[in-house]
Amino acid sequence: MLWLLSLLFALRVLGQAVQFWTTVPWLPGFESFQGSGLPYWALLLAQILILSFMVQRSSRVQRGRVVPRRETGRVLMLLGGVYLCGSLGRIAIGLLPGAPRWFRAWIPGAFHVVLAGYVVTLAGYHFRLSHPAPQPSPRSNESGS
Repeated sequence: MLWLLSLLFALRVLGQAVQFWTTVPWLPGFESFQGSGLPYWALLLAQILILSFMVQRSSRVQRGRVVPRRETGRVLMLLGGVYLCGSLGRIAIGLLPGAPRWFRAWIPGAFHVVLAGYVVTLAGYHFRLSHPAPQPSPRSNESGS
């Protein structure tokens, strides 16, 4: 799943890059990929860094080189859950009549869901493969009753 989400994000980055340097009629226009006022060079740099992290982490998980930690899973689940709710909220607001353009930019909105899904999936990896936290043993009843 990590690889699939990485591939989806890579296709988004590639699609926008293609539309920036040349125009392909079967892809949405360049502006459809742009969800912020960030200059494209800064957005592209950020996307390459994010994609590099995703590929590196996916590879490490696949090869068993990530030690699953329950606490890491908790933090990632919290961050990913907040990110996912915000991303879905952005899309929902964009469906309202008269919503500002930023909310109506569906390609960036959808890919924020992809990125949030990546974080939540990575959290699931940490939860699923980490050992459960030790449970305190029940207190023995010392009064004998």
